[in-house]
Amino acid sequence: MDIGRLRALRELSIRKTMAAVAEALYVSPSAVSQQIALLEEELGISLIERRGRGVVLTLAGEQLVERTERILVELESARADIAELKSVVSGELRVAAFPSVAAALIPRVVHELLHLHPRLTIQFDEMEPAESLAALRSWQTDIAIIDDLNAPPEMLDRNIETIPLTQDVFNVMVSKDHRLAERPTVKLQELSGERWATDTASETYTRMLVDACQAAGFKPNIVARCKSFEVTIALIRQGYGISMLPGLRASHDLEDVWVCKVVPEIRRRISLAFRKGEKRSPAFQALVSQIIAHTRS
Repeated sequence: MDIGRLRALRELSIRKTMAAVAEALYVSPSAVSQQIALLEEELGISLIERRGRGVVLTLAGEQLVERTERILVELESARADIAELKSVVSGELRVAAFPSVAAALIPRVVHELLHLHPRLTIQFDEMEPAESLAALRSWQTDIAIIDDLNAPPEMLDRNIETIPLTQDVFNVMVSKDHRLAERPTVKLQELSGERWATDTASETYTRMLVDACQAAGFKPNIVARCKSFEVTIALIRQGYGISMLPGLRASHDLEDVWVCKVVPEIRRRISLAFRKGEKRSPAFQALVSQIIAHTRS
């Protein structure tokens, strides 16, 4: 059986549509469909069933995907074994991280690794946690930095391991001439009359904000839903509204705004996720050690 066809079937079990698999594997939907058809022809049994616009796996398909998982893990482990024997930090590693942690962490980590290990190449992709976790499961990235708000533990499968990195505390961002400017802390209930600008890149953060405000006795008045941090901070600077942002994002590169801590604290846990069998690779160990060092420094 061709490993490429098995990988296509595995991707289909995760992404549910030919179009989504094609996008992940950088091929056409017809190519994905042909790979599945050839695999079914080779085995003489149906592996998928069409349901509306998507597909589901048959019992045979599910069993084959389980076997494929083991094969891919073994291949990854074999690659790590060879890398360990070479004892050279080289090759390419792919890292996915969400914007706030990426901005605070990735540039420093990559800069340090380029200095220490010039033969190592880091390929970085900005992804939200759930997206990066899917990329990790489908071998589109090697390391995913995730948080427990967008990628809770139940989203992890048995082939994924995690390393805790840090806890991040959310803060409130206001304009320099806002009534709360110069205040080091603010109670959440004090914000009941404010206008809010939210980051729509993650629905989880908006839901977190709404839940926290409702627990404090009010419903937030959301007047702006932004797809980028640049738009959000521009609105804040002009006094159009306030926003809540992670402490990691508030740790650098903020001008003409005021950031204050929220009471009670709202926290998230940030972790590094990777596939089992990879941790023996010298390149993997070098990258992880730098991420941990810069996160905890």
